[in-house]
Amino acid sequence: MEQPEGKEGAAAHRQLERPPDSSDASPDEGLIEDLAAVDQKAVEQLTEGLISHYLPDLQRSKLALQELTQNQVVLLDTLEQEISKFKECNSILDINALFSEAKHYHNKLVTIRKEMLMLHEKTSKLKKRALKLQQKRQKEELEREQQREKEFEREKQLIAKPAKRT
Repeated sequence: MEQPEGKEGAAAHRQLERPPDSSDASPDEGLIEDLAAVDQKAVEQLTEGLISHYLPDLQRSKLALQELTQNQVVLLDTLEQEISKFKECNSILDINALFSEAKHYHNKLVTIRKEMLMLHEKTSKLKKRALKLQQKRQKEELEREQQREKEFEREKQLIAKPAKRT
């Protein structure tokens, strides 16, 4: 087996040399010493390696999430437009109902107008007839009055008058 280099290698080598069943030391023993012995430069290099390994995937994921968010915004706008179209269709149905109701009431008005014209014609005819009847009655009454006057004159003439003495 090769010898590991540096403090890290020595600590790893010591752990390998121990038997797995040894009960004289705890598993965490020496861990703190090993962590203190880690070189700052190695930590930076490991960090850079880890970042360089995961950063492209994370950036691609970020771009994919941004694209997904944009697509969701577009989808929401499209949905809002479709909803407004459905609302417009409902309002058109309401407008159609209003027009049919207006047509119904217009037909009622036309019927009422026809009935009023017919009633006006009937009343005009009745007024003419009443006027003719009134004129006829007045004429008949005038004739009766004239007849009475003639009879009265005739009776006057029929009444005996004393003769004048001459």
